[in-house]
Amino acid sequence: MARMLLEIAASIVRAQASVGRMSLEEIEQILIKTFFALQHMQNAEQQGVLLESAYESATAAPRGKVLQPAAPKDSIRENRIVCLECGIEMKQLTRKHLGTHGLTHRDYKKKWGLPMRTALSAKSLSRARSRAAQERGLPENLV
Repeated sequence: MARMLLEIAASIVRAQASVGRMSLEEIEQILIKTFFALQHMQNAEQQGVLLESAYESATAAPRGKVLQPAAPKDSIRENRIVCLECGIEMKQLTRKHLGTHGLTHRDYKKKWGLPMRTALSAKSLSRARSRAAQERGLPENLV
């Protein structure tokens, strides 16, 4: 059965990779996450456990190693940021998401050694916000 799960995971990742450009590391990371998610769902189904309950127990005591970027600064990428707590990728780490880990923005930055002035958002999003502020004349108004 594990071989079938691997084939399913590979087809899901293949479909994701066909939509957008992905590095080999990203493909490998997504393949591993997808395989473990499918395996987790299969175990929950076989044990007759609700998936939410099984998910909560899995997050409380993680079984597998979460792949993290080599350095916390590497988690902030051009079009996304990787949460160093759970490995999920998004455009911005929100207060709500960090709250699921019991952290604030300040606690998260302290824990991972990020400078306090570092934005917890994708670089492209930070640049777009900066341009919008400059167009509105915000820097001059602050002086």
